[in-house]
Amino acid sequence: MTSCLKLEVQTEDQTPHKWCISLTEDEFKRLLSQGNPTVHKVFGEGSLFSPLLFGKFFDPSDAFPLWDFESDRLLSNLRNSGKSSVDWFQTNQAYVLKAELPGKTSNVQIYVETGKIVEIFGQLKLLQRESQNKDWRSCNWWEYAYVRMLELPEDADWRRIEAYLSNDTALEIRIPRKSLYTDTSADGVVKKSE
Repeated sequence: MTSCLKLEVQTEDQTPHKWCISLTEDEFKRLLSQGNPTVHKVFGEGSLFSPLLFGKFFDPSDAFPLWDFESDRLLSNLRNSGKSSVDWFQTNQAYVLKAELPGKTSNVQIYVETGKIVEIFGQLKLLQRESQNKDWRSCNWWEYAYVRMLELPEDADWRRIEAYLSNDTALEIRIPRKSLYTDTSADGVVKKSE
């Protein structure tokens, strides 16, 4: 039986500088070389949170213009090898992102920053440690959490974003598109939206 939970999409993140330390390619290689299966599940090939998802190293805490690219083209190598757990597409009504989350989680959070960036964030349950630093997000955040930041297209209606979690691992984010024209009058006259 499939369970589906609607997630709250937050628009007021109180910690805007939480990803201030960049994950470098050398640090990423060191992290993967530790052999931790959880780390490989979170940041490994084909994961939405992998710095190598887009074919070359790209820090997941940097915003990426996902909908500027076709998923078939960008993920073709991963799909051919059966390693991709990510898909995105657009319709006339919405942009849709589907991704498998790393392991069962109930702590995934979705933020929309200034109507321009969607942030998908979750804390790693198995890697949580007591940190000497009060704000672990300003140190090596990748030891404690995963993140992917995506630029929103200009026609995204960020105030109506919806996110769903199925079976604790399948994330779906639906970003409605602003319609260019809306019917706002009783007599059926179509008026351009603002």
